[in-house]
Amino acid sequence: QVFSNLLSNAVKYSDPGSAIDVSISHRDDIVEISFQDRGIGLTAEQQSRIFELFAQVDTALERSRGGLGIGLTLARRIVEMHDGELLVLSDGPGHGSRFTVRLPLKPVSPVRAASPVVATQAGVPCRVLVVDDNQDAADTLATILQLLGHETRSISDPHKVVEAVDAFAPDIVFLDIGMPGLSGYDVARRLRAHASSDALTLVALTGWGQPEDRRRTAETGFDHHLVKPADLAAIQRICNGLTLRRRDSR
Repeated sequence: QVFSNLLSNAVKYSDPGSAIDVSISHRDDIVEISFQDRGIGLTAEQQSRIFELFAQVDTALERSRGGLGIGLTLARRIVEMHDGELLVLSDGPGHGSRFTVRLPLKPVSPVRAASPVVATQAGVPCRVLVVDDNQDAADTLATILQLLGHETRSISDPHKVVEAVDAFAPDIVFLDIGMPGLSGYDVARRLRAHASSDALTLVALTGWGQPEDRRRTAETGFDHHLVKPADLAAIQRICNGLTLRRRDSR
């Protein structure tokens, strides 16, 4: 999944016919797999933020390519779950990019049946709906939550949230605040006025984290306030806290 993601990005952000080099090497107990393209490249600031969950690489060239490399957040998470790291290096716009996966070489262990998901700390999966007008961002967070053992859905149209809640019956809704046409505040008010939302946990996702911003989300009906880029540990605490409450109430 990681290698497919990196190759897809290399192709997406390179001109037709442009060469893409894939290399592998190892030193001591580390193996490195690198993907070098000759595409649009990255500034120093973009390199420092490209793995953040909701980072946008905002260049005219990238917009012309029709999307964001937001799946890189998921790729890095998967590599880290294998005790490795995912690195990026670019000499600047127009000079291509090099993504390198570094993984530890470990002794081969007996094959065990693979679990499709990673068990949550509390052992009880949640049903989670992710709402963001950027579908890539919504899908990425939903996939990360799936890796943590939860059942997820993602949508990008804020007008369809109430319908999605009725159909999916989530325990938690991660809701972007800054959506055009219908803000996260408006959606939260609609959900809190909805008869089936009494036990629903609402989590605000926003770029603003001042006390006034947190007060406003609380008054609107949100249970939690996360500042983008959302911290994975904070997301896990929210999900685990809900599963613990559900277990204790039995």
